[in-house]
Amino acid sequence: MPASRPEPEPARRAALCAAAACLLAATASARALEPPAGAVVLTLRGQVRNGNGAGIADFDMAMLERLPQTSYSTRTPWYAQPRRFTGPLLRDVLAAADAHGTTLRTVALNDYRVDLPWPDAQRFDVIVARLLDDRPMAVRDKGPLLIMYPFDAQPELGRAIYFNRAAWQLRTIEVL
Repeated sequence: MPASRPEPEPARRAALCAAAACLLAATASARALEPPAGAVVLTLRGQVRNGNGAGIADFDMAMLERLPQTSYSTRTPWYAQPRRFTGPLLRDVLAAADAHGTTLRTVALNDYRVDLPWPDAQRFDVIVARLLDDRPMAVRDKGPLLIMYPFDAQPELGRAIYFNRAAWQLRTIEVL
């Protein structure tokens, strides 16, 4: 009968788990992003290392739905009452495409452009909202995608600079 190995102490076990998580993340980012099966609703271009086209990462709605989802209710200048927004965290969308940069230039369907500093996606729970009050957003409702900050979560987010970064009718993110 083989001798059993002693259980590693908690600190060593945590270190082993962290190393395994890093290895899994590295393996996942090494795989090419799957091609969209449906209509493309979001394109990342620029400093994208894990795309599904020539220097781009296209996402259909199903691909965005398969990413981990975040929901929160927040007040905005555009609605009289707090509304519930759901979608993947922007940092998860960027990670899926292995995108890295300093600025995220968001481009709307009507060609409106606004720049977000890269740290916003890491520091705040910014989501690429695909649902408003648990329903898909039509173009007339600022959809189908909307960059949303959790305005009520931190006092500093309740300022015009962050409201202006909440680009609706999102179509493209240029990673600069």
